[in-house]
Amino acid sequence: MRFLGYIAQWRSAAKEALDRTAITVNFLCWLHFTSNYLCSPCHAYGVSMLPTLNVTGDVLLADHLSPLLGNVGHGDLVLVRSPLNPKIRLTKRVVAVEGDTVTYFDPMHSEASQVAVVPKGHVWIQGDNIYASRDSRHFGPVPYGLIEGKVFFRVWPPSSFGLLDQ
Repeated sequence: MRFLGYIAQWRSAAKEALDRTAITVNFLCWLHFTSNYLCSPCHAYGVSMLPTLNVTGDVLLADHLSPLLGNVGHGDLVLVRSPLNPKIRLTKRVVAVEGDTVTYFDPMHSEASQVAVVPKGHVWIQGDNIYASRDSRHFGPVPYGLIEGKVFFRVWPPSSFGLLDQ
């Protein structure tokens, strides 16, 4: 009789452990799905996006559905995988989309303006601070597939909390 009592206790403990494990696994799956396919936080810092973003860094929310649905256009802030170093993610503004003609100049290298046509399946990205930004002026149009998200909300610092304007 005592033996049956131990089995009942073990069975109850095992069921509780399995239930908690299932809850944890469900939560982790939900977290993975949300952060990879819907929306995730990202950290942007540096001088390339002054005055829109802070030098010390902003915590932003990026929507991952917009690039998949083709809802990225002129003036949008985007999270882009760097074409030069895939380990780095950049936050830049879309200046032109496929088919657009861009006239630009690199103030650090020459005063002469140059013209580029954005090819199909690409976008032209630039930082808001043209004097301190590595962007499409240096590495050319960026394939649309490198866009990881459309930045839409600033979470940190609290003084700037809210939607990002174009």
